[in-house]
Amino acid sequence: MARSKTKQLSYIAVPSQFVHSLHGLHLSPKKAARYPGHRLPSLARNPKFLLLLLFFLLALLRTLRIGSELHRILPLPSVPCSHSSSTESAWAADKAAVVSVGVGGGDVVGEFWRQPDGMGYSPCLDFSEEFRMESEAARGDRRRKYLLVVVSGGLNQQRNQIVDAVVIARILGAALVVPVLQVNVIWGDESEFSDIFDLEHFKRVLADDVRVVSSLPSTHVRARPVDGKQTPLRVSPSWIRNRYLKKLNREGVLLLRGLDSRLSKDLPRDLQKLRCKVAFHALRFAEPIQELGNKLAMRMRSKGPYLALHLRLEKDVWVRTGCLPGLSSEYDEIVQEERKLRPKLLTGRSNMTYHERKLAGFCPLNALEVTRLVKALGAPPDAMIYWAGGEPFGGPEALLPLTREFPHLYNKENLSLPGELEPFAKKASLLAAVDYIVCEQSDVFMPSHGGNMGHLMQGHRAFAGHRKFITPNKRQMLPYFLDASLPELEFHRIIKELHRGSLGQPEWRSDKVHKDVTAFPVPECMCNGTSRSSAQ
Repeated sequence: MARSKTKQLSYIAVPSQFVHSLHGLHLSPKKAARYPGHRLPSLARNPKFLLLLLFFLLALLRTLRIGSELHRILPLPSVPCSHSSSTESAWAADKAAVVSVGVGGGDVVGEFWRQPDGMGYSPCLDFSEEFRMESEAARGDRRRKYLLVVVSGGLNQQRNQIVDAVVIARILGAALVVPVLQVNVIWGDESEFSDIFDLEHFKRVLADDVRVVSSLPSTHVRARPVDGKQTPLRVSPSWIRNRYLKKLNREGVLLLRGLDSRLSKDLPRDLQKLRCKVAFHALRFAEPIQELGNKLAMRMRSKGPYLALHLRLEKDVWVRTGCLPGLSSEYDEIVQEERKLRPKLLTGRSNMTYHERKLAGFCPLNALEVTRLVKALGAPPDAMIYWAGGEPFGGPEALLPLTREFPHLYNKENLSLPGELEPFAKKASLLAAVDYIVCEQSDVFMPSHGGNMGHLMQGHRAFAGHRKFITPNKRQMLPYFLDASLPELEFHRIIKELHRGSLGQPEWRSDKVHKDVTAFPVPECMCNGTSRSSAQ
């Protein structure tokens, strides 16, 4: 692409105190007075005037250097020293003042930060006339039939189950009682729905589709709920009606547990749109979480674009996947012993060796592999990187490959001010929600392994206009990672080529067998000019 000859402007945030210090610096627009010959006026021979002039010139030179050294003005502290109002002001300075700096030509954005072509796709959640008529007809039934659900797992697993719960309530024509979040065995998080999500917003957004109530009415408290604990995987709407509707009409209350992947991913178009509406509109995080997440995202953006990584480096991840962290033989032995003591933790493919799993792409990328991948894809060494996830197995040393190549690496702990995380202490779901917000607002996102967060983030970023999402092509790229004879430039070329189609471009769910619409919202939940007209 030819560079534009037009002078470009980039806007860099600086502290308001600095801008105020420039207010006293005024350059007169008047022309300098002409003096005959080379004689200086008497004022110029005054020593005080010469000192003042020298001071002025030094100040001007310092000002001209701001454009090249501005990154030193707003440093992101790894560990803030004190919790003071002046520190808060420094964090807010990126909104307090903006300085325009001329940049002569050049690719200001950079290839790594370039966004994919969204092909004109935008959200389209217009339901059919038949769906809207069914909503009106079911209003009376929703005061007689109620669906109780208990959801389990981590935050994003719970979100998937809540999406399914809303759709099942719609299929059965029942009101949905606010889902009960089962206490997480691993993290001991006792958060309730309203601690994590904006409950009133959830009710309001879904009011035309599914009635949501905070609790069972007094007329149904003593009802004996139908227990649907035997629901198999990927059931269809007709299966749900045939299995539960008659009993629900008789008893008035249906209880469902463990909804994870119980509902089919292949649903009628209106129900697919409802899934997107729940995932991307109704499930908004509670205000305290949203506020902190926005603050952290703003702090990351105060120095330009940033990359967000979801690193799956926790001990339980290595144990469950049957993979090894690659830190040292000592850490590998710990993981293998844990797996022997608790064999049920291994999630399938127990007949494969570690190396077979690795080459098949079933293992998370470790920090060294993540570093080599983002470096090969063109991430600049001064890139701002936010990493989400739990404590890495091996502690900070597990992240050393990343910090050596990319020193501007932050997470919520070292990005927050003292006391900001205290309301969320020992509440893993709330902390995961903060991570989700910062990742969702990033310019580029990449997960080190698949999973619920990665899939939801993929769909969320697509729904927001196909913002860049890097899907590591592990199965094809790992053989090149193991080839020590491959020159670095050639390695980078190959890695870029392998990921040319894995950068968040529109992907059709119809091309993905049994994939969730919340990860691939095209074409059911997003339309461009052509698809919109054909759908009508």
